[in-house]
Amino acid sequence: MSRVYNFSAGPSCLPESVLEEAAAEMLDYKGTGQSVMEMSHRSKAYEPIIAETEALVRKLMNIPDNYKVLFLQGGASTQFAMIPMNLKKLGKAAYVDTGVWSDKAIKEAKKYLNVEVVASSKDKAYSYIPAVEKIEGDYDYAYITLNNTIVGTKWATLPEVGKRSDGTDIPLVADASSCILSEPVDISKFGVFFAGAQKNLAPAGVTLVTIRNDLIPDNAVEGTPTMLMYKTHADSGSMYNTPPCYTIYVMGKVLAWIEANGGAEGMKKRNEEKAKLFYDYLDNSKFYTSPVAKNSRSLMNIPFVTYENDTEKATALNKKFVAEAAAAGLVNLAGHRLVGGMRASIYNAMSIEGVKALIAFMDKFAKENA
Repeated sequence: MSRVYNFSAGPSCLPESVLEEAAAEMLDYKGTGQSVMEMSHRSKAYEPIIAETEALVRKLMNIPDNYKVLFLQGGASTQFAMIPMNLKKLGKAAYVDTGVWSDKAIKEAKKYLNVEVVASSKDKAYSYIPAVEKIEGDYDYAYITLNNTIVGTKWATLPEVGKRSDGTDIPLVADASSCILSEPVDISKFGVFFAGAQKNLAPAGVTLVTIRNDLIPDNAVEGTPTMLMYKTHADSGSMYNTPPCYTIYVMGKVLAWIEANGGAEGMKKRNEEKAKLFYDYLDNSKFYTSPVAKNSRSLMNIPFVTYENDTEKATALNKKFVAEAAAAGLVNLAGHRLVGGMRASIYNAMSIEGVKALIAFMDKFAKENA
């Protein structure tokens, strides 16, 4: 069977060269006579794998020395609880609501502290990023979702965070699950920067967390489980228990691929080229349209719909599109169940050829169904 173009929002496509390397080492990793899947995380064979992966994370993301890099489990959704559990001091946090995942984070945080939603784009179905000039107040932290996978929006400019009444800075926390290493980011602007790996970094199973040292508390919220304390993992080098060894191994290979292709700057150039090609097509189409405000468009996730106004006919047309696209080798193009329509996720590993193939299919489908 030939490879398809996989536009899934996650788990997503991986670079083919990475899959080939991992396949070649599946039974015997570097003469050890075993797969990385079988290795003890405490073994001499595995130690350099996680060390080299962390070194690449630090290099590619230009992470300052006063930050820890953690490889955690539980997905990005577990961070929705870990953040308030570990960062709570004053008992209040500021959140910007830009979609389903920020809404989930807000609901989770409310279990541990008071949440103030300082801005929201819910009034227009999350189709834009609200203007936030500055976040000030006695907040333990300010929280944003950097890229919104479901609705296809991203922060073009980070919100400014001010100081508390005692003169200390408010840490900015960001969920970067669907845009990590898609373009350069200044990590020093964030207190915590985290991402589930299954979109741009690796298969599902590991969550990458970068956290400034001074934000790692000796004592989290009373009753916080040991496994949900950042200090537990920071003190043990992400080895408190068995980490997702194989996923970290694949992440290392993906990071090496990113480095070989120009690093974060190279990914930005690659991703902007793909996104421009796709958005230009949508903007000039009389059959498809993008529901996202132009100044908030994601480089990674592009929802689109047909111009059909009749809801029943539009739903049927969408289903037909997704089915025929899959038959043509263009898979996982259905929009999220909460919003419908279609969505193309064009993460780092998606090639320009894949985007061109999708546009060619879309053009053919439009002519046949107009």
